[in-house]
Amino acid sequence: MIAIVDGGSTKCDWVILENDGTEVLKTETVGFNPNIIKPELITIEIEKNQALTKFKDYLENIFFYGSGCGTPENKLIVEREIQKVFNTAQIRVKEDLLAAAYAAYRGVPAIVCILGTGSNACYFDGENVKTELPSLGFLIGDEGSGSALGKQLVRHYFMKKLPPDLHQQFTEIYQLNIDDLLKNMYHNPRANAYMADFTKFIVDRKTHPYFQNFIYKELKNFLEFQVMPYEECRESEINFIGSIAYFFEDSLRAAASDFHFKIGTVVQRPIESLVNYHRDYIIPKL
Repeated sequence: MIAIVDGGSTKCDWVILENDGTEVLKTETVGFNPNIIKPELITIEIEKNQALTKFKDYLENIFFYGSGCGTPENKLIVEREIQKVFNTAQIRVKEDLLAAAYAAYRGVPAIVCILGTGSNACYFDGENVKTELPSLGFLIGDEGSGSALGKQLVRHYFMKKLPPDLHQQFTEIYQLNIDDLLKNMYHNPRANAYMADFTKFIVDRKTHPYFQNFIYKELKNFLEFQVMPYEECRESEINFIGSIAYFFEDSLRAAASDFHFKIGTVVQRPIESLVNYHRDYIIPKL
C-alpha cells in the first residue's frame, strides 16, 4: 500500500492507495512543519488518528511533501518521526513545492506558486523544480500568504486603521486583547497558523472596498518578491495552489494583470491532483 501526504503548516492531507491506485482512505492530521512543531509531536499526532494507524503494518511506501522540508536536516526529522509509526515503510520526504508542482502540472512547463498559510514559488519543467529564492518563512517572508494577511489585519486593527464598521465587527468576533495576541505570537508553536486563522474575517468580507485594496496590495507583494525573479514569468503560465489563491482569485488575477502575467490553474487543495500525478507518473515506476 502507498500513502501520499500533502503536508502544510496547518494540516496534512493523507491518502492511502492500494498498489493498483485504488483509494482506500482519505484523512487529515495537523501540520508537521518541522520549523514550527516539536519533532516528538509528529509521532503523537499520527497515533491520534486511529483510521491511519490501522494501516501501519501494510504501508510499503510513503510520499510526504511538507512545508518546512526544504533542508536535509528537516527532511530527516520528519522522516525519522514518521518512521517510528510506519516502521516497515520506505519513506520519502520532499518539500511542499514539489507537491505543488506535481499537482499543478498540465503537461507543459510552468511557474507554480503556493498561497496558503505560507507562500512560495518555483519553476517546474515536468521533471525538475527550479527555485530562484530562499523561503524566508513566517517572520520576514511568506508574502501574500494567510499568515501575512492575518498579520496585516491584526496590525491594522490595533493601530486603528480599519474602518469603523470593520473595527467593530472584528472586536465583537474575536474579543482580542494585546496580551493574548503577544502570547500567541511569541509562545504558540503554530504562530503562523494562528495568524492565518484571522484571514477568515477577510474572506467573509472580501467585497468590502477596504479589503479589496488590502488583498490586492498583499498579493502584488507576492508577485513582485516571489514571481518576478523568474525569467520565465513573462512567457510561462503561473499556476497556484492553496486556499488564499482560491478565495482571492479575482484579486490575484487583477494583481497579475498589472505585471502582464498569465494565470493558469488555481487549485484550493492539491491532494486530488497530487494523487493523480502519482497514479500516472510515479506508481508505475515502483
